[in-house]
Amino acid sequence: MGHPYAPAELQLPGYVPLQLSQGQILAPYLGASLLLVLVIWLVSGKCRGLSKTDRLLMCWWEFTGLTHIIIEGTFVFAPGFFRKENPNFFNELWKEYSKGDSRYVARDTATLTVEAITAVLEGPASLLAVYAIATHKSYSHILQIAVCLGQLYGCLVYFITAYLDGFNFWVSPFYFWAYFIGANSFWVWIPTLIAMRSWKKICAAFRAEEAKKTK
Repeated sequence: MGHPYAPAELQLPGYVPLQLSQGQILAPYLGASLLLVLVIWLVSGKCRGLSKTDRLLMCWWEFTGLTHIIIEGTFVFAPGFFRKENPNFFNELWKEYSKGDSRYVARDTATLTVEAITAVLEGPASLLAVYAIATHKSYSHILQIAVCLGQLYGCLVYFITAYLDGFNFWVSPFYFWAYFIGANSFWVWIPTLIAMRSWKKICAAFRAEEAKKTK
């Protein structure tokens, strides 16, 4: 049986077609994500001494952490997801996303490696950042910078390897812009802004410490 992915000559023995529509996949995912953000926003309001920016950062780190662990983790540890006769929601999600980047359904080694590091290391570290912000830990900004740099490095590898390998992994311009570019762009500009903020916070703390020593 054929498949809907690009390039057309991609070999996917045993491929089972999608059983859920795009809407049936995206609606639950977006709904669950919004609910998660709302819950964390409300819970963070109970924490003392947090600014609105801190609370928004907690929402982001919780969202990205669970995305790395649950969504990307299911890709990493389910090598035959496209062949399952009775697929679960996550199998269907990755078959849908592969319309924007067929390297996932093809189990490209570079993509798999990036996703494995993201799921195993960056996911838990993101959740740790939630705790660090909520409890005003001294390592909060250092941790956030470290995770942001990991995410940015992963995005660089993701986009550069796609270009070097032919840049022909999407079935149409819609999937290119919506999935390949759009869905991944959040992990470029948001970590960049967070890293810049944390860098400024760390520098300000060092300046304040130096000012105390000179008094």
